[in-house]
Amino acid sequence: MFFAKLISSARGYIMTMFKLSDELIELARSHAEEKHWSVTRQIEYWARLGKAVEDNPELPVKFIQDTLVAVEEANASQLSDYRFTS
Repeated sequence: MFFAKLISSARGYIMTMFKLSDELIELARSHAEEKHWSVTRQIEYWARLGKAVEDNPELPVKFIQDTLVAVEEANASQLSDYRFTS
């Protein structure tokens, strides 16, 4: 299956096309449905996670996953104040 994506560049937008296996698309679809994400968003998440894991082999994968979720929440302004209690 082919995917196309518009990517912003200094000269405007460019379209990138790439081929992914049907197996990967179906796997991404099932995971995306659980999170109410698009297939594209799921594959992008996996790519970011894989890059972060390779760049930080000393960190636990769960820590990296939680960090990526926190960054997405911050970018979507879904933060809430944390109140310290004693």
